[in-house]
Amino acid sequence: MRLAAGLAVAGFLAFAGAAWASPPGVTEKGGAFVAPDGKALYTFARDTTPGKSSCNAGCATAWPPLAAAADAKDDGDWTVITRDDGSKQWAYKGKPLYTFARDAADGQATGVSAAWPLAVK
Repeated sequence: MRLAAGLAVAGFLAFAGAAWASPPGVTEKGGAFVAPDGKALYTFARDTTPGKSSCNAGCATAWPPLAAAADAKDDGDWTVITRDDGSKQWAYKGKPLYTFARDAADGQATGVSAAWPLAVK
């Protein structure tokens, strides 16, 4: 009986942990997400349709999308969206994620504004 209860708890914890899984290499620092290259992650205020990026062309040069592999799969709050050019991008709770081209790889966020808030949990 104890073994069954222990297995049930372990299964629940594994399931609960899956909801918090993040894309490979994405970490959290001070409540904000950091890309695998060490740059801060942002959302875009003009992305008003969940799962749809409105930052394309020149915008995406200044604000590179957090790329997802072609075979990446949704995982809890983390979803994979298809951009206008057909490439894949990670989103958190429906909000596409971006880095800022001028940021250094030390997690400092120099692009924060009303239009570009940090991506937070």
